[in-house]
Amino acid sequence: MDRILIADDEAEIRSLLRLYLENEGYAVAEAADGNEALKQLAGGDISLCLLDIMMPGIDGYHVLKAMRQKSNIPVIIISAKDTDPEKILGLDLGADDYMVKPFSPLEAVARVRSNLRRYHALKGDAGNETTSRLTLRDLTLDRDACILYKGGEPIELTSIELKMLELFMEHPGRVFTKQKIYEYAWGDSYVVADNNIMVAISKLRAKLSEDPGEYIRTIRGLGYRMEK
Repeated sequence: MDRILIADDEAEIRSLLRLYLENEGYAVAEAADGNEALKQLAGGDISLCLLDIMMPGIDGYHVLKAMRQKSNIPVIIISAKDTDPEKILGLDLGADDYMVKPFSPLEAVARVRSNLRRYHALKGDAGNETTSRLTLRDLTLDRDACILYKGGEPIELTSIELKMLELFMEHPGRVFTKQKIYEYAWGDSYVVADNNIMVAISKLRAKLSEDPGEYIRTIRGLGYRMEK
């Protein structure tokens, strides 16, 4: 059974999320501050973390940075901060998804489900040597290790970035709509008002090159294309 950690200093949010997650069959752990979150994560039995940013003691950004040194479980940031710079920082530190408060608990459950489905699918690919690597130009994507190599130098990717790049590298030159990219990378139905995809594409581009269009080109009015 997957065990979900809810790290948030608001007891009402923890209680509400626990109710909905347990109703879906998940086990739930709670943390009211950053220190407790790190203790829970150190136990090694957490499958996914819902992580608030503004917590007493150690904030969510520092919790995320510390846990990424030891774990690659999915992390969904839950925050009242809804600006792109905040989202970019969270994704850059290794978050897989970002939800802005207030949010629907049903949306939270759906995102938990899709992130866990993608995470378990990636783990299930281990050992398939014939399809574990994709190569295009000077890029090599190791899907088992979730690492991109550019000119031999490793670049760590989040699971969202890995899925997006996997889609692009499997079909170089093909234009993908935002809907297609979102449904493939997030494993969920496309939400028109959700700009997570724009932020995620921006972060992936920044990891690939200082030139945003060198590898992933924006096709105005259509979507994005990986350059051959």
